[in-house]
Amino acid sequence: MFRFFKRVKTVVSSELNAMLDRAEDPVKMLDQYLRDMAEDIREVEAAVAKQIANEKMLKRKMNDAEAMVQKRMEQAELAVEAGNDDLARRALQDKREHEATAKTLQETWEQAKKDVDELKAKLDEMKREYQEMVLKRDTLKARAESAKTKTKINRAMSSIGSDDAKRGFERMEEKVLQYEAEAETSEDLTEAIRTLDDEFNDVMKDDVDEELASLKEKLGKTE
Repeated sequence: MFRFFKRVKTVVSSELNAMLDRAEDPVKMLDQYLRDMAEDIREVEAAVAKQIANEKMLKRKMNDAEAMVQKRMEQAELAVEAGNDDLARRALQDKREHEATAKTLQETWEQAKKDVDELKAKLDEMKREYQEMVLKRDTLKARAESAKTKTKINRAMSSIGSDDAKRGFERMEEKVLQYEAEAETSEDLTEAIRTLDDEFNDVMKDDVDEELASLKEKLGKTE
């Protein structure tokens, strides 16, 4: 289980480019690795808790056996003082059995205590590595976002300077020039039409003046 952490560190450190080449989302992959690591930590924590409980049970049994050794010794002394050698002998015999049990339990407890200490150290190491991976994940996330932003900017800049964009601007410029030419032509036609109307008005004005002069002559109003 602990080897998994080494594998994750290797992946995060050396396979980021490979993940990008395989079109994998590195941020999502890193999040998944952290979830796997957190699950391993929970499993180890459960194992450590069981081992601690076992170590405490062995310690309690060892203490109980040692307490019985002391108790039987005191009982043997009381039996000797009371002149009951048979009772003292039985107490000493039971004391020896408890001494053997206490010795065995002590050896077992010491090994269990050593295992607990090793598991705790491994668990602490896993938690430190996990925090390191969290920090590295956050750093890589920031780098990934920065890279994505730079890519978008570079693509936008490249499209601005592309031949297609230039040709598009040239076409739009030609259309504007065409619109301007059409506007000038329309203005010239309007001016021409306006001039023609003015000439017709002048002609009609002359006809009216002549008709007015004729009417005055008829009515004897000539000056």
